[in-house]
Amino acid sequence: MCREEKPASGQKAEDISRENLWEWLIRCQGTCFYTKQGLPFTYTIKGGELFTQRRTRSITRSTFEKSYEKAAADPAAITGPKKLGVYGATYIWAIFRGLGII
Repeated sequence: MCREEKPASGQKAEDISRENLWEWLIRCQGTCFYTKQGLPFTYTIKGGELFTQRRTRSITRSTFEKSYEKAAADPAAITGPKKLGVYGATYIWAIFRGLGII
């Protein structure tokens, strides 16, 4: 069940860094994001792992940090999930897009 709202309202993508990325993700739990194909999803975080309601496997914090570094280096080059080259890229890309990182 997606609830429609902007993640971390009042905040800007420029405020997101590798160091505080995980805190942003914790704040945005339950927010509705959309994959490149337009499929809605939400997620929850337990410890250092992110779980979407569409997958049973988790995406780790280190995977998000690695993806963030790649996206921050050249956001224009990340035209889709495959450009991230990591497990869970579909969801990572959608969350980064929703947060304005890419």
